[in-house]
Amino acid sequence: MKQILFLLLIASNILFAELSANDIIEKVDKHMSSDTRIFESTMTIQGKRYNKTLTSKSYSKGEKKTFTEYLSPARDKGTKMLKLENQLWIYSPATDRTIQISGHLLRQSVMGSDLSYEDMMDDRKLTTTYNAKILRKDTLDSRPVYILELVAKVEDIAYAKRKIWIDSERFVPLKEELFAKSGQLLKQTVFNQVVLIEGRWFPKKILYKDMLKDGNGTLFEINQIQFNPQIPQHVFSKASLK
Repeated sequence: MKQILFLLLIASNILFAELSANDIIEKVDKHMSSDTRIFESTMTIQGKRYNKTLTSKSYSKGEKKTFTEYLSPARDKGTKMLKLENQLWIYSPATDRTIQISGHLLRQSVMGSDLSYEDMMDDRKLTTTYNAKILRKDTLDSRPVYILELVAKVEDIAYAKRKIWIDSERFVPLKEELFAKSGQLLKQTVFNQVVLIEGRWFPKKILYKDMLKDGNGTLFEINQIQFNPQIPQHVFSKASLK
């Protein structure tokens, strides 16, 4: 009888053991990352005086390959972006030219949005790029959360520090603040409409706000998404730009 009680006590301690910060971000990576992904989305740039809405379809493979084609509005239709490793090319149908974006140009806004090319380029897992520590437990919009501080452990990263609110039951981010090395708050992200898709929790609406810009941020809405589909290799080639 004593042995049974002892085993039950061990099992209980394992079940209710506190997660480490690394355990938490590993769980987040499992929900937010996939080997391949195809999604269609709507991006609404909420400017100070007017809104602009674009739709696009994107294909990604791992952390190093992404192809995006803009479907609307008419003046942006046919614009394409291709990321291979740390290189980015953009094709403009208006000029029938392909240009490479590199260096400081990666910090420029994508289509006038609150996202930079750097933001779109970096799809690495949190566990790969940051060391994490738990600041405290709290609630956010009635959801229980862990609040974590992430400090960059690699040099080639846009944000030296991040503060992130992670749903402690579904392990998806609900809010994030992104900081420069100086400690200045650069961007804020809010994640909404978390749903279960193909066995993983995923936010379908994300509001990005560049804290150095006017306007009400950029709302990114995922209309359709597939995780781990087969994607032909030719999609990730320069030939696909034209």
